[in-house]
Amino acid sequence: MRILKLLAALVVPALIAAPAHAAETKYPEKPIRLIIGSATGSGPDIISRQLSERLYDTWKQRVVVDARPGAAGAISADLTMGSAADGYTWMMLTSQLFVASQVLADIKFDLQRDFRSAALIGVTPFVLLSNNQLPVKSLKELIDLAKKQPGKLRYGSAGTGASEHLSGVLLNHLTGTNMLHVPYKGVAQSITDALANEVQMTYAVLPAALPHIQGGRLRALGVTTAKRAILIPDVPSIGEVVPGYAMNAWYSIVVKNGTPPPVLAAMSREIVKVLREPAFGEKMKGLGIEMIAGDNAVLDAWRRDENKRIVEVVRLSGAKETK
Repeated sequence: MRILKLLAALVVPALIAAPAHAAETKYPEKPIRLIIGSATGSGPDIISRQLSERLYDTWKQRVVVDARPGAAGAISADLTMGSAADGYTWMMLTSQLFVASQVLADIKFDLQRDFRSAALIGVTPFVLLSNNQLPVKSLKELIDLAKKQPGKLRYGSAGTGASEHLSGVLLNHLTGTNMLHVPYKGVAQSITDALANEVQMTYAVLPAALPHIQGGRLRALGVTTAKRAILIPDVPSIGEVVPGYAMNAWYSIVVKNGTPPPVLAAMSREIVKVLREPAFGEKMKGLGIEMIAGDNAVLDAWRRDENKRIVEVVRLSGAKETK
């Protein structure tokens, strides 16, 4: 009898553990949907497609990039919240949506409560771009012109409440200028109108801005990070001219809260493995992205720290909407 009890004590836990192990090793068994809150051609879109291509080599399952621009990424969060918590719907959580969740009044989700961390990809600056017809060649000249023409200069962004929007609000706040904000459904539309001089300026992440800078179609006046970007070292950081100015763009992958831990562990492990590959890192570096390649624990800590910082920036800027 004692032997039977001992066997039962050994076998039953093993049987209980088997489904979780199977769930981890078999994942994924079907295509995955990766929802991004930005338009085609944006930084998140470029990164997502590179990641999707590499993960297919490993899993032989498609990671289908679903671009749902608008409301500074809030649409992507609502769609993810409406999906099953099974690991087959991912969302790219970016600084854009993170800022929007602190600015917009009608947000129906809570990023901290409703989404689980999978992987932190990396960071990149936003670039303040101007149309070549604007008679300025430096950030200082832009600030001087804006002070002479209050309310006359217009800058575009990826949407109200987006990081690009807040980048402009913060610049106005710290310089005492009044450059008007024009929201778009995505950075690609904002860049198009800056090229056409419908707006004189736009903020765009470096991956989306770089081709236009290199082609001479738009002028880079400054980057929003505290230090200069490696790919465009001649472009000063805005903080060099405006003390205290700093804004980051960053990219991560999250899933709906309730996703089974073995599935979350499996996806986190494989995403991070790809992110840490030298070849993948070189591709991202070529886009102006500084890789972090952190797992879910790293992203959890990043989100906590970023939340504290953004809450303070939003407070200082006065950008928070009221219901």
